Amino acid sequence: MNLHPNHSHILAAMQLSRRFLPPMSLLCAFEASARHQSFTAAAAELHLTQSAVSRQIRALEERLGTELFVRERQTVRLSAAGQAYAQEIRAALARISNATLGFRTNPQGGSLNLAILPTFGTRWLAPRLPQFFSAHPGITINLTTRLSQFDFQLEAVDAAIHFGLPNWPGAELEFLMSETVVPACSPDVAARHGFARPQDLLRAPLLHLASRPDAWQRWFGSQGCQGGDMQGMLFDQFATAAQAAIAGVGVALLPKFLILRELQAGDLVQALPQLPEVQSAERYYLAWPTSRSAYPPLQAFQGWLKQVAQEFASSAPL
Repeated sequence: MNLHPNHSHILAAMQLSRRFLPPMSLLCAFEASARHQSFTAAAAELHLTQSAVSRQIRALEERLGTELFVRERQTVRLSAAGQAYAQEIRAALARISNATLGFRTNPQGGSLNLAILPTFGTRWLAPRLPQFFSAHPGITINLTTRLSQFDFQLEAVDAAIHFGLPNWPGAELEFLMSETVVPACSPDVAARHGFARPQDLLRAPLLHLASRPDAWQRWFGSQGCQGGDMQGMLFDQFATAAQAAIAGVGVALLPKFLILRELQAGDLVQALPQLPEVQSAERYYLAWPTSRSAYPPLQAFQGWLKQVAQEFASSAPL
């Protein structure tokens, strides 16, 4: 059989890597023992005897040439080397498990593990996914929530929705769209306070987002005024902040395109509709590790998402 030169290199690399690949049984025993910090608990989980797990751990340590656990009387704990190795092995086993699950559920296509921002994912992305599945019936998308950047090497994730500056170490980024933010509150709060100028908002409690701690300060700066004392409640998600604003707790600074439903229903109103809307300095991106760039499900999703985002940006207020 004749191999392309690149294939020869890949084959050689695979043959070399197998020399350092311990049996799966040893890795599973180690991962369970590391997680439980107990050979006995790991044995119960794996339906093995404690002595069998102990022998597997010892066999793995002999392969690696170092101890993974510190054994003290009747207890064990990970060594420093064992802690680092456990983190890598756990991520690798999770990726293998997810790949197997994805193949079993969709053997003719592929699966994409996508990390989403909660409100963006539920409000904007999820309602549009049927369009993607219609165009790519062989691909399955598995969604998981992440609020901030993470290391793709340590997570079983193929891509992520990122909001921020175009900077994610070790990842490639595809611009999706920008957004405008507006101060929003319940009609009752707006009527009670009679907001007329940006400074008037300080008469009501300001609701803050943990992921955007300086958002209000930047908004007041864009209006040419100082925000002064901007203490108030802190929320970790837009949806919770929006519900608090609807309940009359205070004024929240929210992306307009994510609260269109509430604005149209009258549950929320813009506190100062006469002011120009402020565009966020950050943008929405699709991020993925370079190692997954050629992955077909990711390529299909990337092309579709970019087109849908462009169409939305040109037809709807962001």
